[in-house]
Amino acid sequence: MAAQINLSDSEWRLMNRLWASQPQTITELTASLREETGWSKNTVITMLSRLEAKGAVRHEEGARAKRYFAAVQKQDAARTETQHFLSKVYGGSLGLMMSAMVESRQLSEADIAELSAILNKAGGAEG
Repeated sequence: MAAQINLSDSEWRLMNRLWASQPQTITELTASLREETGWSKNTVITMLSRLEAKGAVRHEEGARAKRYFAAVQKQDAARTETQHFLSKVYGGSLGLMMSAMVESRQLSEADIAELSAILNKAGGAEG
């Protein structure tokens, strides 16, 4: 079972860059995040250190610079984040969350069709 690592919004931004293309150096990450975030090299270094301490990132020594890799898979991090959100906001109830989405009319016809297909598949897996 994968370790459950909780990521902040800022950490998600950095991790998404690593998941999209790895390995990357501090300089590459800083350049790719600068326009969106305005982060300095020192900010990226601090975030990478924090992510390494959490076990989300690892590095290897390169010829000139450390090369950083994601140490967790995106789908594992997303699963943990989803479980955390569901627990925090809806007391763990998927039904309450879906009810809130339907009541606020945030579901399109395509969303409803997709959810129906997912539920049909899940129902078929049990029987």
